[in-house]
Amino acid sequence: MKFYRVCEDSSPCYTGNLNAVHRWVLPGIKPCNVCGLGEAISVTPYPCVDLSGLPKEEQKKLSDPWPVPFEEFARLRDLVRPLAPQGAELSSGTEFGPLTGTGAGYFGQLFMQNPWSLYVRREALERLQAAGVRGMQGCPMDVRFRTKRSPELMDLQLELCGRFHSDCLPRELDSPCPTCGRNKGFSLPTPMILTAGALPTEVDIFRLADSPNVIVASERMVEAVRSLKLDGVVFREIETR
Repeated sequence: MKFYRVCEDSSPCYTGNLNAVHRWVLPGIKPCNVCGLGEAISVTPYPCVDLSGLPKEEQKKLSDPWPVPFEEFARLRDLVRPLAPQGAELSSGTEFGPLTGTGAGYFGQLFMQNPWSLYVRREALERLQAAGVRGMQGCPMDVRFRTKRSPELMDLQLELCGRFHSDCLPRELDSPCPTCGRNKGFSLPTPMILTAGALPTEVDIFRLADSPNVIVASERMVEAVRSLKLDGVVFREIETR
């Protein structure tokens, strides 16, 4: 089975743009007093997670991304955890709830606002699911369009799966801070190589667990998109070992 990175189609005909954010977010964390590092900001959204049942005061705190002390962040994270999917990444900047705001322009059947966000028209989602593509959980947006014939876009909530192969990672990584456990991490490998044995067999599209800003599709999904003649994204094959 081959795997591909999902990338935006930058053709000039795709003028779609969303001026929107998810309704709730886990706040940032103030820098560590020892190493000076703050928590890396997550790009993983969970649009199907509904926090409206939490007390209004807590919802207000979960609407402000401004950094807070780690103890407060941990308290809010524990408040959200029972409502999030099992195995969800709950780090600073993790977003929840429907994408809310405005939109304009022309959108393909699939659409990427940036490298880590993937949206799909409802009819395209239904056709992909009917074709047997697994792992596409779509959530309606709360986005207003100025045109009468506006697209019905769905926000995809994707699982975290897969790992980089050690051959594409730095030989040595910085040791974690003894106080907060954080380190500087590493840049996105070029070229990217994935560990074959860690790739999922039960879903056809997912976020890479080692770098959630990378969205990966299986050969099955790529073939379905091409056979259905869906537009808006391109696929770049990723080496596996």
